[in-house]
Amino acid sequence: MLSFEPTAIAAVKIITPKKHGDHRGFFSEVYKQSDMAQAGIDLIFVQDNHSRSGPVGTLRGLHFQSAPFAQDKLVRVTKGRILDVAVDIRASSPTFGQHVAVELSAENWSQLLVPVGFAHGFVTLEPDTEVLYKVSAPYGPANDHGLAFDDPALGIDWRVPHADLVLSDKDRKHPRLSDLPRYFD
Repeated sequence: MLSFEPTAIAAVKIITPKKHGDHRGFFSEVYKQSDMAQAGIDLIFVQDNHSRSGPVGTLRGLHFQSAPFAQDKLVRVTKGRILDVAVDIRASSPTFGQHVAVELSAENWSQLLVPVGFAHGFVTLEPDTEVLYKVSAPYGPANDHGLAFDDPALGIDWRVPHADLVLSDKDRKHPRLSDLPRYFD
């Protein structure tokens, strides 16, 4: 059974699967379509992604894809700990430019549902962190976009000093929110 918890932005949800444990370890249904549908979340996931980040402070993001490859994401951590961030980039949304930041870990077993219309990123808070996430559309290289992780207008506290962040060259070059085309209305 999945439990659903709202965040400060209604479209973003914390979803926590139940763990059944005994002396052997544990069992958990981490995704169940019928539980999602019962909670009013009707998504079809088409791909699972898995990333591993070695150093603490590895920042991946903020990423999103535009139509027709826009993605809903269901993010979870199987090893380590991250700060997971979703930024509302839906131009007509009352929460445009606001973000939700949630700590996900192998210990708390929570997941974050990041809907279409949000830029997504995370920073590792422990070494050798592994993140798995489901997406509702395949990767479309021409529709791959990003938002500046350090845009002061977003006010994101990544919990890691800026000088200690480990980023790809690509993630250092994304535009600020004020320069971002309106991909979602």
